[in-house]
Amino acid sequence: MHRKAFTLIELLVVIAIIAILAAILFPVFAQAKVAAKKAAAISNQKQIGLAVLMYMADADDTYPRNDDCYLNSSLNTALNNQTGDPSPWCNGTNGYPFRMNHYSWQKWVVPYVKNIQLFEHPARTTINANTFSCPQGQWTQCGQIMGSFAINLALTGALNTWNRSATAAGRLRNSWLGGRQSGLPDVSKAMLLFEMGNPEISFAPVTVTTDQNPLSTQTVYPMAVREFWRANFMKASGAGCVFGNEPDPRATVGGNVVVGFADGSAKAVPAGQFLAWTPTAAEFNVTLDANTLCGISSGTFRPSVTSSALNLNINYPFWGLTN
Repeated sequence: MHRKAFTLIELLVVIAIIAILAAILFPVFAQAKVAAKKAAAISNQKQIGLAVLMYMADADDTYPRNDDCYLNSSLNTALNNQTGDPSPWCNGTNGYPFRMNHYSWQKWVVPYVKNIQLFEHPARTTINANTFSCPQGQWTQCGQIMGSFAINLALTGALNTWNRSATAAGRLRNSWLGGRQSGLPDVSKAMLLFEMGNPEISFAPVTVTTDQNPLSTQTVYPMAVREFWRANFMKASGAGCVFGNEPDPRATVGGNVVVGFADGSAKAVPAGQFLAWTPTAAEFNVTLDANTLCGISSGTFRPSVTSSALNLNINYPFWGLTN
């Protein structure tokens, strides 16, 4: 029996229909994938925030900020097979896998989550950048999780006590709000945690003023400068360190920044809103140098200004600032 075959025109029509459907559906699938990863990131951030609250319940309302050296305490369990003195794995001789400080702040709350994978951002792979302190890779040598979730160090404070003398500058860094949740003017609006795609740091830098810089016990302030965070979340819009209003997909997921608030809640905040909740350099009364205008270059911002000259009486509760 003779069977009629497709004509060329019919075949082309079918192909065209398939192409049109693909053009319509593929972006939808991509958006659904982004939405799923954003939801997972919010869930992770919330669980981490609740773990911090549980830590504080056991620590008299004090935020975690320990600095110590514990044998076989690496987040990368493949490194936890050493014996003897842990110092070479804490002082940089063999990297920093057993150091417990703000570069591996996740260790402070691991006992409350029991799952290291929570600290890994679902939209990003574990970053293993080679840095000065971890030349063989931050994850493979130092067991540090970077480019994922970060902690707002200005709220918690930080210690640099393990390998520094009692008179060393910056040995103790105390939050200007006291390092306790009770010191925050509005816990529901203050940012404790947030996602940050930078591959070399896992916390928000602190501001150290000229009068505090030489002291062994310092009072530190937030890095609450809109221009600085624009460089970290937005695409470059010109030559040099000029950044516009379009979110950088390498630093945001769907143009959002997942934020964990001090009350344990978490949500995705549009990058533009993150900036709107942050004062400008002029409002904070600081001047940024060229490197800082380009984004994160270190964990400490040292403007040429004294503590009394900082404008802390401005209404930006996102950073713990209020008038």
